[in-house]
Amino acid sequence: MKHLLRILEGRLEALPVRMAVQLPAGQRLGARNAAVTLWFRDRMALVALATGEIGNVGAAIVEGKVALEGSMRELMAAAAGLLATSPVQDPHQHWWHRVLARARSMAVHTLQHDARHVRFHYDLSDDFYALWLDPRRVYSCAYFCHPGMTLARAQEAKLDLICRKLRLQPGERFLDIGAGWGALLLWAAEHYGVDATGITLSRNQHVHVQQLITARGLQGRVRVQLCDYRELQAGQPFDKVASVGMFEHVGRAKMHAYFVAVRKLLRPGGLLLNHGITAGGVDNVQLGAGMGDFIEQYIFPGGELLHASAVLHDLAQAGLEMVDTENLRPHYARTLWAWSDALEAVLEPAREVLQQQATAEQADKTLRAYRLYLAGSALGFERGWMALHQILAVRPDGDMRSGTMTGAQSAYPFTRDYMYTKDSAVCSINSSPDQPPI
Repeated sequence: MKHLLRILEGRLEALPVRMAVQLPAGQRLGARNAAVTLWFRDRMALVALATGEIGNVGAAIVEGKVALEGSMRELMAAAAGLLATSPVQDPHQHWWHRVLARARSMAVHTLQHDARHVRFHYDLSDDFYALWLDPRRVYSCAYFCHPGMTLARAQEAKLDLICRKLRLQPGERFLDIGAGWGALLLWAAEHYGVDATGITLSRNQHVHVQQLITARGLQGRVRVQLCDYRELQAGQPFDKVASVGMFEHVGRAKMHAYFVAVRKLLRPGGLLLNHGITAGGVDNVQLGAGMGDFIEQYIFPGGELLHASAVLHDLAQAGLEMVDTENLRPHYARTLWAWSDALEAVLEPAREVLQQQATAEQADKTLRAYRLYLAGSALGFERGWMALHQILAVRPDGDMRSGTMTGAQSAYPFTRDYMYTKDSAVCSINSSPDQPPI
């Protein structure tokens, strides 16, 4: 124990923030006037702290074995300093871990399991999410056109960027896979005039989007279905498809089949915009230092991240051609800090909302888990442990065009100017900062 405490003292002294540790027996280590203090009631959690297993320390905080005093931002700065190795270069993850992970992925990602996993997270409480998301409840990476943008405006900018990348046109058939609380679905219908279909596995989100469609009088050209992408019956293929924050739930073993299914839903020449979190490491099965296990247990059971290179491999094998890829990693770090700060500002109301559906003890555990998840994810995107890629792909139609389009197999433009040079009200510096959802 003495050796462990000496190691811990040395690590605390080297941190970029003042941190203290209160031991179960009452002894205190670390800085005076600490910005962050951890009160330990469990000796095994001390071992995790000393060895840099910060995900396991997080789990101990959630379970009430460690109490936290201090801000999330300072805690994350300390956590980064405590790591023994990069979590995307975990020495404990060998080739056979990847084999086992693929076998597990095959077993876990069935229709029934995927629906259960999605509802575990997204059906937690609409009122809880509404406390710290923007007014449209966009639960994915925002797009900050300008440094001074608020989160609400940056989310609208993201919705519009997706629509511009897809070159949405009035009357086109548009599919939103994993429609969330309906922000993209309604934005595309109201601003670009498409005939929009959304699908989701979340019962809460399905009800919410149906209510929005009715309230806005969009029943004729917007609809939402409670179904898996593998179950969707489309009378005819769609012109454009978006999948935002959804393919993280697909699983590495099912990724090829996912893109095959999306290709079948697209007409020849149609475009797919796949927006989702990707792994920062090429080979790691999940984040090391216990962080991947923390996410699996408390936040996203069944969630799996692939490196962008693996995603592009499966996409190409499915017969889709990547025509543009953009990494919005820094945008997601800023988005997550905005969510984290917003949740920190409403901790008591959040606790009260969660207690409406669970015991006080379970509500407190959930709140602690989400505080660590949001701030920890922000840290992960800042450090490059995770990334966020928007991948634009086309289903080639085989029409070898003549003239200036020689060599093309679809009508996709030869340059990307259209994505960023088009006037966009939401990205205008002179646009009003915060407006209620239309």
